[in-house]
Amino acid sequence: MDKFPGAVETAAVAGAVLASVWFLRRGRPASYPGDAVPETSRLRADAKLKPVASRIVEGGWRPKEEAQPKNELLPHEVSGQQVWEFVGSTETDMEPFRPEANPNSADCIFRRAKLNAWTGPKPDTAQPADVNAALHKGFEFYRMLQCDDGHWAGDYGGPHFLLPGFVIAAYITGRLKTMYPDSHCQAIQAYLLNHQQQDGGWGSHIESPSTMFGTVLNYVALRLAGVDADDPACKKGREFMQQHGGALYAPSWAKFWLACLGVYDWDGIAPVPPEMWMLPSWFPLHPGRFWCHCRMVYLPMCWLYARRFTFNAAQDPVAAALRSELYGGQKYSEIPWRKHVHSCADIDNYSPIHPVMRLMQDVLLVYERFGPWQWLRKVSCDFALEYMHAEDLETNYLTIGPVSKAFHILVSWVAAGGETKPKEASESRPFQAHLARVPAYMWVAEDGMKVQGYNGSMAWDTAFAVQAVVEAGMVESYQDMSTRAWGWLVKEQVRSLPHGDWRHFRQPIQGGWGFSTAEQAWPVSDTTAEAFKAVLLLRKVPSIRSAGRAMPDEHLCDSVRFLLSYQNNDGGWATYENNRGWKWYELLNPSEVFGDIMIDYSYVECSSSAMQALAYFSEQFPDHRAGEIRRSIARGARFIEEMQRDDGSWFGCWGNCFTYGCWFGIEGLLIAGRKPTCKAIQKCVKFLLGKQNPDGGWGEDFASCFNREYAPREKLYGCDSGSTVVQTAWALLALMAADCQESKAIQRGVALLLKRQLASGDWAQENIAGVFNRSIGITYTAFRNVFPIWALARFETQYGPRHGCKTLKT
Repeated sequence: MDKFPGAVETAAVAGAVLASVWFLRRGRPASYPGDAVPETSRLRADAKLKPVASRIVEGGWRPKEEAQPKNELLPHEVSGQQVWEFVGSTETDMEPFRPEANPNSADCIFRRAKLNAWTGPKPDTAQPADVNAALHKGFEFYRMLQCDDGHWAGDYGGPHFLLPGFVIAAYITGRLKTMYPDSHCQAIQAYLLNHQQQDGGWGSHIESPSTMFGTVLNYVALRLAGVDADDPACKKGREFMQQHGGALYAPSWAKFWLACLGVYDWDGIAPVPPEMWMLPSWFPLHPGRFWCHCRMVYLPMCWLYARRFTFNAAQDPVAAALRSELYGGQKYSEIPWRKHVHSCADIDNYSPIHPVMRLMQDVLLVYERFGPWQWLRKVSCDFALEYMHAEDLETNYLTIGPVSKAFHILVSWVAAGGETKPKEASESRPFQAHLARVPAYMWVAEDGMKVQGYNGSMAWDTAFAVQAVVEAGMVESYQDMSTRAWGWLVKEQVRSLPHGDWRHFRQPIQGGWGFSTAEQAWPVSDTTAEAFKAVLLLRKVPSIRSAGRAMPDEHLCDSVRFLLSYQNNDGGWATYENNRGWKWYELLNPSEVFGDIMIDYSYVECSSSAMQALAYFSEQFPDHRAGEIRRSIARGARFIEEMQRDDGSWFGCWGNCFTYGCWFGIEGLLIAGRKPTCKAIQKCVKFLLGKQNPDGGWGEDFASCFNREYAPREKLYGCDSGSTVVQTAWALLALMAADCQESKAIQRGVALLLKRQLASGDWAQENIAGVFNRSIGITYTAFRNVFPIWALARFETQYGPRHGCKTLKT
């Protein structure tokens, strides 16, 4: 210990501070992530993106649904995966992508392929006469998009820090042309160029103003994908970076990828020590207590950090050039890397590193400088590698998401000896298995080829579509569609890990549904609940049960056990796991660009969905765990009431934004037995009515999520006003569920949905509808169909008849 001058004293101070924080806050539950955002971190109302002129994606792309035999490289069968093939240049009459009008893709390529493959009757183009006709037309169109196995697929892109990770990993491992042949690289270039903004930068997501996070990573991806440094787009990108200090002022996640590529020195990286995994599990700061997405990203990062893996950039012409381009011509060897460990541009500093975390990182820098103990590092790295391998096997080499997936690709190659024997490493079984799953994350739309935020949102979208057709009373009218959806949902229930995998901090997951597919093996509470509701509703229809795949009652009971076990002590439900920590963990948030990522909070949306599913189950199985279910729903209702804001709203953490949260809040209280006239519901009704726009609709900009305040705009992307069909549908579903007495307001909202419906029965893609980690928007192309249909169904079958509303004419 004598060889660590000053380290012992500094470590003691840090330990005392953290111990004091833990002792003082140890008994407090995690508070809801909806607190006010500091003024310095807010999204300005005038900070709107201004993309450059569009690049056209060459015609000839088609999605191929994979109904393949089991791949011998993989432990499980592949499900719900689209593989994008380029079959040669073809002329297309598809409208050019115009990001200046709307940066959200309408998923034209995939939808056109589905429509062209449809062999059944197609809806006519005549304007529907009334709500019922519009409802039928909406289903007539949407059923044509259903995949052969019964699910609905679509573009789930939007974040701009996903594709660069895949490109960098492919480049380092020498497999760029294997993963992305020339046609794919051209489509990737088109995507990157389509979303570059007039200031030369890229946002963190498609509706974000330019950030260093988006700009540095996408500039690097553009160069690695084959665009020359002298290209005007690259020149503009460098100008933007230089205005903000160069890549030295990129946030930590971007710097980490640069260090792996060999264009940033590891001395400038905040430590990610693998020794954290060796702490006793009871220790307050054990990473097993963190939110699963957080720990599963920092898991491969800690292994790569410990190895100080660095691509030989000096021997690669593009990487060598990047060493100069990213830093405004500064001499790479003279950059004071250690001074920039905490450097971050103001435009990216959404969640500034807290002084407590800075102190911890400074202490760890001392440890890294004078240590570490090699035996402990080896043991911890071995555990991290074994942990990643377990994650690969459990998720069929998908991992939990695209960020970890890209890192796992790189880790599997490095661990197989990629630094010294790249050819042999590329032939290793784990690396080849990872390459086989890359297509699961790729998507092609009219804006280009992108990486999705998951391997799809299939279970989520399919569950909502089923509930819409049931509420419309049209299951028999669309029996084939409904039967196939039932069969897919039954098949995709997670049957693995009935007892969990506690060595790797996984609680039991059997009986859940993942956001995408069962093979991905990370079920979510609200996806489970919505899929469970869909299955229970279809189970009531004899023709569906007799024609579709059987689902044993014990599998339904497994879902009940899953949902009951996921309820937290505060009465709410989190996402992937029970909450394992405290709000003060956010003091240790190492990312500058995301909010509330350290623990799995309880959410109104997850809680409402779980309560509804349990109540639906009790209707059909009144004797199974009835007392537990009643108490669970009652506790959930109290949680939802506690989370209501003073203005009557609920903040939507997974959708944009307050209209979404209000819908779930009202539905949750109603299923718990609250009357529509109760104070909480009426306050929310008043809130929503107060936000209705003159055209009858509702709409809010993504700034609602970012700033956590309702953000109306005069005009939203893809709209002729400040109203969108998705947010209007959410508001209508909430108000109609609450039996809103202002029937004129409801009729005006329905009239907007009718007005916006296209001749085909579709609706246009409008502004971003999804969000995660407060600061990142994400696309749901299915929402523009499902939720307007669902709102029309509720009006036509329930609200309209109850309030004596005359059938609206379109």
